[in-house]
Amino acid sequence: MIKLNSNGVYLVDGKLSATNEMPPELARKNTIAYSIMSSHNVSGDEKTMRIKFDALASHDITYVGIIQTARASGLKQFPIPYAMTNCHNSLCAVGGTINEDDHVFGLSAAKKYGGIYVPANQSVIHSFAREELAGCGKMILGSDSHTRYGALGTMGVGEGGPELVKQLLKNTYDIKTPEVVLVYLTGTPKKGIGPHDVAIALVGATFGNGFVKNKVLEFVGPGVKNLSIDFRNGIDVMTTETTCLSSIWETDEVVKKHYIAHGRPEDYRELRPGNVAYYDALIEIDLDKMESMIALPFHPSNAYTIHEFVQNADEILAKVEAEAAAKFGKCKFDLRSKIKNGKVMADQGIIAGCAGGMFDSIDEAASILKGQSTGNSYFSLSVYPTSIPVSLELTKIGVTSELLSAGAVIKPSFCGPCFGAGDVPANNGLSLRHTTRNFPNREGSKPGEGQLSGVALMDARSIAATARNGGIITAATDVEYEHTPHEYYYDRGVYEKRVYFGYGKADASEELIFGPNITDWPAQYELADNLLVKLAAVIRDPVTTTDELIPSGETSSYRSNPLRLAEFALSRRAPEYVGNSKAVAATEADRRAGKAPAELMEVLSKLGDANALINNTQFGSCVFANKPGDGSAREQAASCQKVLGGFANICYEFATKRYRSNCINWGILPFTLPENAEFPYETGDYVFVEGIRQAIIDGKEEFAAKVVKADGTVENITLYVKGLTADEKDIILDGCLMNYYKNHSND
Repeated sequence: MIKLNSNGVYLVDGKLSATNEMPPELARKNTIAYSIMSSHNVSGDEKTMRIKFDALASHDITYVGIIQTARASGLKQFPIPYAMTNCHNSLCAVGGTINEDDHVFGLSAAKKYGGIYVPANQSVIHSFAREELAGCGKMILGSDSHTRYGALGTMGVGEGGPELVKQLLKNTYDIKTPEVVLVYLTGTPKKGIGPHDVAIALVGATFGNGFVKNKVLEFVGPGVKNLSIDFRNGIDVMTTETTCLSSIWETDEVVKKHYIAHGRPEDYRELRPGNVAYYDALIEIDLDKMESMIALPFHPSNAYTIHEFVQNADEILAKVEAEAAAKFGKCKFDLRSKIKNGKVMADQGIIAGCAGGMFDSIDEAASILKGQSTGNSYFSLSVYPTSIPVSLELTKIGVTSELLSAGAVIKPSFCGPCFGAGDVPANNGLSLRHTTRNFPNREGSKPGEGQLSGVALMDARSIAATARNGGIITAATDVEYEHTPHEYYYDRGVYEKRVYFGYGKADASEELIFGPNITDWPAQYELADNLLVKLAAVIRDPVTTTDELIPSGETSSYRSNPLRLAEFALSRRAPEYVGNSKAVAATEADRRAGKAPAELMEVLSKLGDANALINNTQFGSCVFANKPGDGSAREQAASCQKVLGGFANICYEFATKRYRSNCINWGILPFTLPENAEFPYETGDYVFVEGIRQAIIDGKEEFAAKVVKADGTVENITLYVKGLTADEKDIILDGCLMNYYKNHSND
């Protein structure tokens, strides 16, 4: 189905070629990706870009913190369209008024600074961006990792909130020009195959080997024309799970029709590679050979064909149970009990969000279920259309009534099922979801309280086939059904009645409305001459997700209260972390107050003259993980560590650029280890880096550090901080992005 080629390749007049007379450095400029990025680059440097975006998008887990940070840094009005949707933090039953308080704050900010405010349940963030913000040749920056609009000719990048703050303050997104990987599509998907089948196969082929990490995927080829716009969007949004930086597709009449249907024909233009374009690697996808897919817990890359999975269910599910036992020892995850008479039973089906809740997928799912029944046993099916316009059209054409008649439940536009805030299954439940992720706890269980359930990702079509069979996992290609796709008609009138379109209408006289849970960031301090950190958590999993660093779900209700939210940091993976970090922070507070805490004096005495070191050695906590930061763009994965007194991460590599950027923007040193070095140290050990401030100033990337172990022995290790830009150096020196803006307000 999918072939990878790590060698460079040319695309000559739309056809693949291994060689060409044009040098790669010139032909690379003929990619769609390069042409768009260079048109947004204000640096004048082809190799190091400083990008200004056309629009911004955030949801209600992130926009309060972004606005609070920008406000503290001198924000007067939004310089470009900024859409604030309310599709995540809508759990009004959790925390009293605090969720709706955030929403009221968001509307007041839209009025004061000139923003676009999308009320709760009107649309999920990426649907609104596709409907109202995207345009061919544009770039959009979002504070959600699934900011992907490549199928609409728009390069979307998902980053942490501080990167949006930079754009709001008219600064730039700085990045070394990324490599571009050609994704060459051929063939036509057979009946029953949907976008999630292609996406899961793509993630399975590329995630584990880092094939496209921090690169741009460019989709072209004769197979593109055979895909509807929703099919393309459904693949595109999942490219985030490959760890690529962004994506872009060639555009055609199908894309033109989308913009015409949405009342924005002027936002269409044809995008194609030049006659000779060079790519750094190649992915070939044969759509003819695509099979119905399933991604088992606990990652979208844990991919199998449904047929392969069912045939080998006992062996495959045993591996999932073993992984669960390693991660959550106190919880028993019994998935093999789902196997009955050679079939595998699921407990729940969910079709939702920016990946699953689109018009075409729900339309075809209804055809599969027409005249059928989901049954009255344990299996249930919930469907969340991605926006009110989509829901309205599904209702008008009778799709909603067909789903309801079959036993499905129709729910409002909401991202909750994607991050553990809706339709939490029972303990030991297996939920099938056409959503973006199936990380641990993304379904909402709490292993720390003895609960554990899991999510398997599947396309809406196979979920509908499974529902039709009463919960027996079934490939959509194995059922007979008739389907004639409906034409989609977009009714913007429903947005005009509810959405606040305030761009260009900033009113400085408007007052921000604060609820009691919306608090300012606590004071942060500049980097001292020396740094001593205590390991507050040591995680040796192959990859650590942002969901493990700061859990999703009900914790989202506290995202506007940094101190309250920080209480949840690593709570589902290393529950001791918060207490350990607080103890370190208390010791550092004593040091800053002029005291000489016994713990510090004892450790520093093993490193030199403790009396001399105590005054210029900053003391903080540190997390070690092999490869941290896969998943969400949410900045809180880093900010919660900083609020608790965290000053460093140590790892072999960062899973994503966005998490590393979040660490830097919060003044957390992003240390990496030599590739083959051992790190045998444990929670409670100390790491000391002498002269860290001057070394950062001097642009050094290699640091001779010392480890003071719990038994008092001292060992030498090497740490790196590679590739900091000039601004990133200053941010780390100043202690965080907010301090940087305060210190440079008159520059």
